[in-house]
Amino acid sequence: MALLFKDAFWAVDFISNAGYETISQRLNDGRRTCKDMEELLKMRASADEKYGKELVTIARKVGGLYETSTIRTSFDEMKAQIEKVGHLHIQLSASLKEEVKRMEDFRERQKEQRKKFEVIMEKVQRTKVSLFKKTIDSKKSYEQRCREADEAEQNGEKMANAPTATPKRAVKMNNKSKQCREAAEEAEKQYRLNIQQLDKTRQEWELTHINTCEIFQLQEEDRLSVLRNALWVHCNHLSMQSVKDDECYEAVRKTLENCNIITDINSFVELKSTGSAPPAPIEYQNYYETDAGENRNGSCGFVGGVMKRFSNLLQSSSGSKYSINEQVAQPEPSDGVYAAIPGFEGSRLSSDGYMVVYEYVAKGEDELSVSVGDVVVVLEEGEDGWWTVKRNGLTGLVPGSYLAKA
Repeated sequence: MALLFKDAFWAVDFISNAGYETISQRLNDGRRTCKDMEELLKMRASADEKYGKELVTIARKVGGLYETSTIRTSFDEMKAQIEKVGHLHIQLSASLKEEVKRMEDFRERQKEQRKKFEVIMEKVQRTKVSLFKKTIDSKKSYEQRCREADEAEQNGEKMANAPTATPKRAVKMNNKSKQCREAAEEAEKQYRLNIQQLDKTRQEWELTHINTCEIFQLQEEDRLSVLRNALWVHCNHLSMQSVKDDECYEAVRKTLENCNIITDINSFVELKSTGSAPPAPIEYQNYYETDAGENRNGSCGFVGGVMKRFSNLLQSSSGSKYSINEQVAQPEPSDGVYAAIPGFEGSRLSSDGYMVVYEYVAKGEDELSVSVGDVVVVLEEGEDGWWTVKRNGLTGLVPGSYLAKA
């Protein structure tokens, strides 16, 4: 059985208002609890909003663009679900803010309703206390007048029985006694009137106190119900959010189940394969076993390349240039171990006109700087890719791949 405020909050002292003050303090404490709940929801809403925005930022910043095939699909799904979870937490934050608004509205409604009864209760209490003090003063006055009347009557009797009493003094004492008695009777009437008024005020105060206790108890029941429901709904929101989060991550797990390592490896090989066989090994070539013709025409890549790069330096030091019309002396056989190398004939000579298609900046003294659109005369096409060209009276080496037929 529920206990009632109106049966449990009375005071022994007539002018005491302890019961009402106790209930009022309880409602004020409950109001503070509602504010604490609002603050809790606000902080949780702020945390979820911040968390959601950070998740969205993370999902949009994370790359994973260099991955391929099934693991790329799982990675993209993870990013999408993280962003989805972030938006869900932002939505949760909005729901919590709505709960805060409802709690604030409820608290303000209770405050306005309680304020009306507090004003009435305080007014009745002030009236009761004021009449009580007035009644006590009238009681004291009545008692004082009664004592004075009794004293006057006793003095009159003594005076009348005294041998020295005179008729004049006796009449005087009787008049005084009569006046005192009349004053006592008047004080008694005022005292009785105050008692009646005080009792009427007391009854009104009791009715107001009972009514206020009933209203305040209903308010307290409503507050406890709303607070409990707010906590319950908050827990439901968090539970639902956890379920939604798990659903998002379950979608990622499903894509991971389809992730196949072999498929990813095969996809990478098919997309980025650079060849199915290693390069041929470099074979040893004995200089003395090489045909004399190869030595003369420079078919050996390594020897020809080296000879070609040093040919211009040798020519410039000797002051002589080779052209396709010049005859090159053939080496004479000798009895020594080494054969003479007169002119490094391993390169093909040409005098065709070529146009520069890529700009080249010389990096060595034997090289020539050229610009796009320049027309040069190719003097020698080396097998190592470096060609000897002539432009504006200057001769030097440039990459052959930078030239095209004019």
